[in-house]
Amino acid sequence: MALSISAVVLLAIIVFLLVKKSGLKGGHAVVCILLGFYLASSTVAPTINELTTNVASMIGSIKF
Repeated sequence: MALSISAVVLLAIIVFLLVKKSGLKGGHAVVCILLGFYLASSTVAPTINELTTNVASMIGSIKF
């Protein structure tokens, strides 16, 4: 659960920065948010969840 909360915060910060710095329009950000909601309720959601979990665990296992 902590992973999904931090991922949401990270993605919200990225969208905010894109709106402020890169010229992303507010309407584009709304479309991205709506796409996320629709993807979460689709049949692709478990695959996306598994992919992000695997990538996070792969990044977490890197030794610096």
